[in-house]
Amino acid sequence: MTILPIHERLAELWIIRGSRHLTGEEQADFDHCLAVNAMHIRQMANLYNLSLAASMSGDVEWQHEICQRLEKLGGRLPGSPHL
Repeated sequence: MTILPIHERLAELWIIRGSRHLTGEEQADFDHCLAVNAMHIRQMANLYNLSLAASMSGDVEWQHEICQRLEKLGGRLPGSPHL
């Protein structure tokens, strides 16, 4: 999976949070990052499930379309090689 800017910011805020309390603005940013991350992961999980359905139904064209959508999101199918 590609590291998105939202993940970098989330990590940055997590590290800051370990040494001091977040400011109100940082906390709002942290909450926003968590929400965006959850939406991103939900989208990817949905596409993984659709890919499985396409595979089980033997619809190769549909599965390729889903894989292209996953690539645009920065996801990789489970079991694919890690670089």
